[in-house]
Amino acid sequence: MTVESTAARKPRRSSGTKRASAKRTPQPQSSDPQLVQLLSPEGERVEHPEYRIDPTPDELRGLYRDMVLTRRFDAEATALQRQGELGLWASLLGQEAAQIGSGRALRDDDYVFPTYREHGVAWCRGVDPTNLLGMFRGVNHGGWDPNSNNFHLYTIVIGSQTLHATGYAMGVAKDGADSAVIAYFGDGASSQGDVAESFTFSAVYNAPVVFFCQNNQWAISEPTEKQTRVPLYQRAQGYGFPGIRVDGNDVLACLAVTRSALERARRGEGPTLVEAFTYRMGAHTTSDDPTKYRADEEREAWEAKDPILRLRRCLEREGHADEAFFAALDEESEALGKRVREVVRAMPDPDPMAIFDHVYADGHTLVDEERAQFAAYQASFVDTDTTGTASAAEGSK
Repeated sequence: MTVESTAARKPRRSSGTKRASAKRTPQPQSSDPQLVQLLSPEGERVEHPEYRIDPTPDELRGLYRDMVLTRRFDAEATALQRQGELGLWASLLGQEAAQIGSGRALRDDDYVFPTYREHGVAWCRGVDPTNLLGMFRGVNHGGWDPNSNNFHLYTIVIGSQTLHATGYAMGVAKDGADSAVIAYFGDGASSQGDVAESFTFSAVYNAPVVFFCQNNQWAISEPTEKQTRVPLYQRAQGYGFPGIRVDGNDVLACLAVTRSALERARRGEGPTLVEAFTYRMGAHTTSDDPTKYRADEEREAWEAKDPILRLRRCLEREGHADEAFFAALDEESEALGKRVREVVRAMPDPDPMAIFDHVYADGHTLVDEERAQFAAYQASFVDTDTTGTASAAEGSK
């Protein structure tokens, strides 16, 4: 299985082609909202008056590896859902640059509050990818200890994690720590009251939090223009803190902008809203069919801006990676896919009675009654052997 998009599989220049230099070109001006970009879709470096970053070749290759392996994991999870191994999956296809760029801007002591699509950020925080799949397989309620990686459990309720992040950030400020907090959400979640309340509280209390909105253009089947009459990043103005729109398919710009916003928070200058302007290449989740509400031409236009292809072009243009590097990464990605498959299929089914164990710390008579009723229901199932003799099924079946 390949790790790049259809656009990324276009023929590349031969090894004999002269490589272009790393010369930067001025950022084009337009009447559209200001978009921070440091890497064009063609892989050329772009200058910006406020945001600069000069990664080493090793760092560039590391960012590329992060995006490739995250996409490979995501593709495997989608395939596992289609095979009936997962109940649901929310793909990040197309949003790798936004997540890897922002994720690599974090310090170890920063705290992350994700929604349910931040697989790339989880990768950056050192969460084992297979731990993300337990909840979607229905065998646990999260799969990792949030405090081990400063990465909160996935939040399915839309937008509520922004309130959690704001409260946590207020606590960080009261503790006198210089760490920062980041909350991830989508363009659809920006319409939630929880997000508005988070903006209010964070601004009033000068909380060290970065609100990172991945505007992937579609809140399930509703386009962004059904969510707002102004660009999302401009909403921050009404709350009294800055908003920035960044090219969400440019991993370097996402890294630079997020790093700057986090440093601002650490200096005690309050919250920032970052709108990563990107695109959801696949379905909202595996239960969704995007062909019902958007045109193929729209996807094709965004495929030309593919974040992985963009950085690969940069690496090749500047001579920072060769075919041996890409071949080794392909092998690593296939090994990751194999490991994910094996781990998921080996996950044990949970004890169905465990659902009653942690409702109340000291127990409850009503819960005891419900436990007994459910045990009797489970015991009512029978298996019939080949001779037609019925036997009581085990309680866990």
